[in-house]
Amino acid sequence: MRLTDRLTSHWDSLEAEELRELQGRRLRHFLKDHVVPFSGYYGKAFREAGIDPDAIRSLDDLVRIPFSSKRTLISDDDGSALTRDFVLVPDEKVLARRTSTIVKALYRGRRGVKTDFEREYRPILMTSTTGRSADPIPFLYSRHDLDNLALTGRRLMEVCDSSPDFRHINLFPFAPHLAFWQAHYAGLGYNTFTLSTGGGKVMGTEGNVRLLEKINPDALIGMPTFIYHVLHVAAEQGVICPKIQRIVLGGEKVPAGLRHKLRSLCAELGSGKVEVMATYGFTEAKMAYPECPARGGSSTGYHLYPDLGVIEVIDPESGNLVPEGEPGEIVFTPLDSRGSVVLRYRTGDLISGGLTYEPCPACGRSMPRLLGRISRVSDVRRMNIGKVKGTLVNFNDLEHVLDDLTEVGSWQIELRKRNNDPLESDEIVVHVAPTERTDAEALEYRISDRFAAATEIRPNRIEFHDAADLRKRQGVGIALKEEKVIDRRKEAGIPKEEISTPVSHHESI
Repeated sequence: MRLTDRLTSHWDSLEAEELRELQGRRLRHFLKDHVVPFSGYYGKAFREAGIDPDAIRSLDDLVRIPFSSKRTLISDDDGSALTRDFVLVPDEKVLARRTSTIVKALYRGRRGVKTDFEREYRPILMTSTTGRSADPIPFLYSRHDLDNLALTGRRLMEVCDSSPDFRHINLFPFAPHLAFWQAHYAGLGYNTFTLSTGGGKVMGTEGNVRLLEKINPDALIGMPTFIYHVLHVAAEQGVICPKIQRIVLGGEKVPAGLRHKLRSLCAELGSGKVEVMATYGFTEAKMAYPECPARGGSSTGYHLYPDLGVIEVIDPESGNLVPEGEPGEIVFTPLDSRGSVVLRYRTGDLISGGLTYEPCPACGRSMPRLLGRISRVSDVRRMNIGKVKGTLVNFNDLEHVLDDLTEVGSWQIELRKRNNDPLESDEIVVHVAPTERTDAEALEYRISDRFAAATEIRPNRIEFHDAADLRKRQGVGIALKEEKVIDRRKEAGIPKEEISTPVSHHESI
């Protein structure tokens, strides 16, 4: 068995030292055989920097490769996506000179070789980011990438302890985005029944509730906010759905309080013990990483696929690598991608517990894991509360504050300018749908008190809504990703009737 094949066949059982050695070898071949010869952007970048891909011998050499980021993918001239620059476009003359191609031609013939290369490199699927640029940034997949998407989907099912006999419902919105397609290919890769509803925009909440009752699934996959609302409506309608054992979530952060609420709703539907797991993914990786069932305990982290990519954790200020287990920004480099490829991609995501190579204490697998909470750098906003100096507010922390309150069902934080005046100070309005009848004044005090403890400021106002009204405010079933924090400060001075609700810009799966 070749050493690089061992990396794939033993992806979840290698010791850290051997794992990193094999990753280094695969990285060198990936750069030498695929990226530098066939990527317009990286071919030029490596030549200008004087980097010989054959000299990249270990993961320690990764630091020689410049970082990329979302800014790298966008033209400075007009803000358009530099799509083609990052797509691997094979040069037939280069391929024809390779010994492997000549040997393959002897057995398969020229037509067979051409068919194989087209399968490996020809883009046939596109997903895109949901960022703040004028246009989404597309990422292209070849058949090779789709095979990997099915592979990571199968691994996702295995790590989440699913069963081929389960009935899965995929409630992610149907769109050219990673979340939907990863869940779709997970069903194909695992050879298991998976019904994709297309989310709320296709079938609406009621349509998804009817399918919940009719299919009686073992597992639900989707956005936390939408699954919460579907289960909430199902419970209100007295639906019985006793077989749910797994809920796998993506696209938003999943605080402990939200996990508890989802388990409680499943209990109302007649289900027994339910494991709630989060996934972490982003468009540029073309894959999502799952948690394993912690059996009621705290999360043991996101389990990575070391044969398909390298994760680094860096100091977001200096760009230097941080020690194992230390917090920092997540950086991604693929090891087996075709189509669109970015190297040392700075995600803008911060991981609180860093990277570890220790075996998972829950499932026993030996592979790299990301530990702790993931938050977006962009979710830290400066608030001019007193019009004198700004206060930095981390809205990642506030999400945990509100989700961990059992009396709060769903919520939205709205940032405004006082009196809709662009020259006035900022204000925070919290919209809340209580889980049940409760003392509004006492709940308002608890929310305000928890806000102050987390951010040293208090909301200007707390407004109560029923669940249906708050679903409408969040865009549940309409927006691609539901709005839980919405910043309307740039809309100050614009008449309300001229303002449309934007979709969420969070980048995770």
